[in-house]
Amino acid sequence: MTEQQSGALALSTSGGVFSGIQAFEDAQRIAKALAQSTLIPQQFQGQQGFANCLVALNIARRMQMDPLMVMQNLHIIHGRPSWSSQFIIGLINGCGRFSPLRYELTGKGDTLACTATATELSTGEELRGPEVSMAMAKREGWATKAGSKWLTMPELMIRYRAAAFWGRLYIPDLLVGIQTQEEVLDVEPVDITPKVAPVVVSELNERIKKPAAQAAPVAEGTKDDDDEIF
Repeated sequence: MTEQQSGALALSTSGGVFSGIQAFEDAQRIAKALAQSTLIPQQFQGQQGFANCLVALNIARRMQMDPLMVMQNLHIIHGRPSWSSQFIIGLINGCGRFSPLRYELTGKGDTLACTATATELSTGEELRGPEVSMAMAKREGWATKAGSKWLTMPELMIRYRAAAFWGRLYIPDLLVGIQTQEEVLDVEPVDITPKVAPVVVSELNERIKKPAAQAAPVAEGTKDDDDEIF
């Protein structure tokens, strides 16, 4: 295979998978091969996962990363893609722009708090993320949900959330707007469906039986024009 032919199969780094017909066709060929693999997560396998593979390829293109690495760390929760916190920490530590992420822990139990910090290598500036505390976790409802990992391993979860907040501030270009797996699980689903009062069939039938408009009663002592006597 010539260099020109191999380049036709590779995804170009200029533009996304959906940027043109040729890019889309090339991506479909790659997605088809990936979807047949059992080494990728189940949500990307087979015909059902083919479209997910295309989306993952587009994300990998935007991040300039290996598609398999993206698929292994991209979780679909409540129909929304999310990163694992370990992946975000790996992005921060491996992008070459910052020193390894560090965590400043204070307090214990209900007073436990954590701040993620790293140094920007190009400027030497220390970059600090927002403080995450157990008080915040309780107010937001993260630590009060049944089965939440905040109840059993708070020191790990508080580090994960501090790293996610740090990444959202300083590497939004790498996260491409996707939340972490823990953030998606912690958010309570909100039902925004308008509440409509149920219609009782018997009431509906009664309405149908009634005439649309009832004639007004004729006042006593009045006559129609046809009843007048000349």
